[in-house]
Amino acid sequence: MVTIVDKFGGPDLSKKQEFRHPEKRNRPDNPIQRKPKWIRVKAPGSPVYNETKKIIQDNNLHTVCEEAACPNMGECWSQRHATMMIMGDTCTRACAFCNVKTGLPGPLDPDEPKNVADAVAKLGLNHVVITSVDRDDLDDGGAQHFVDVIAAIRGSSSRTTIEILTPDFLRKEGAAELCISGKPDVFNHNLETVPRNYLKIRPGARYFHSLRLLEKVKEIDPNQFTKSGLMVGLGESREEIMQVMDDMRSAGVDFLTIGQYLQPTPKHAAIERFVTPDEFAAYEKIAYAKGFLMVSSSPLTRSSHHAGEDFAKLKAARAAKQG
Repeated sequence: MVTIVDKFGGPDLSKKQEFRHPEKRNRPDNPIQRKPKWIRVKAPGSPVYNETKKIIQDNNLHTVCEEAACPNMGECWSQRHATMMIMGDTCTRACAFCNVKTGLPGPLDPDEPKNVADAVAKLGLNHVVITSVDRDDLDDGGAQHFVDVIAAIRGSSSRTTIEILTPDFLRKEGAAELCISGKPDVFNHNLETVPRNYLKIRPGARYFHSLRLLEKVKEIDPNQFTKSGLMVGLGESREEIMQVMDDMRSAGVDFLTIGQYLQPTPKHAAIERFVTPDEFAAYEKIAYAKGFLMVSSSPLTRSSHHAGEDFAKLKAARAAKQG
């Protein structure tokens, strides 16, 4: 059963972090470890970064770059690449790894599809990633809103390719099919971690439901590329990661991303260890051997990092395979 968290109530909500994650405020702290040298990034602040920020603000939009505290934000925004997060800034799930605010969301903004399309045009994006918070409060989980955003972008930026990173649409009959009908170029849904970790790390989700969603995309529209991602450093074993790779390939997933989990606050799940760059390179080699068309595996890999460049490589890999 999915629990929708009430962000109101409780006397001790004065601290900003407790307000963002009220369900975590009584949990014991997990000390945040010092990052190794291969994970550190420069602080954002270039002129182009500021231009990107203004376009996002002027269109009243949210980005997962900001809400999830992505370490690549400075790099991406300095190249005018921002990942739009639709349906508000408040998620109905309470995953142990995520920094997006949890609580009861407000109503959908009917102007959001137009505003997203306007921002995409102003940023001049050749490829855009659209993600969202989980909206368990909506009958369709927000599937129609995804379709409306895709249509709006296609109407104003016909040459822009579109990648969506969706919720799981758990217990939302017909929602997955509706979202697939929008015909994005890439349909992404992250499995996030190995099955053993789900109750602890992703308690509102179900591993095999998420896997089935990715499989369903290929059954309905084989031409859509499918993509999924994993975080490592949460206590998973190498064998478990390889089993998830096999599960993804059985579901027809084309593109795999693997990145290091970074703990947002002391109230979030602890990092078990920092995976070395050599281990990420080994995972990449294994994944290609298992048949993925495209693999991005590095400490700072995130679902939308270099998404445009990777999409071009993905198309080329499919063309080469088809001969």
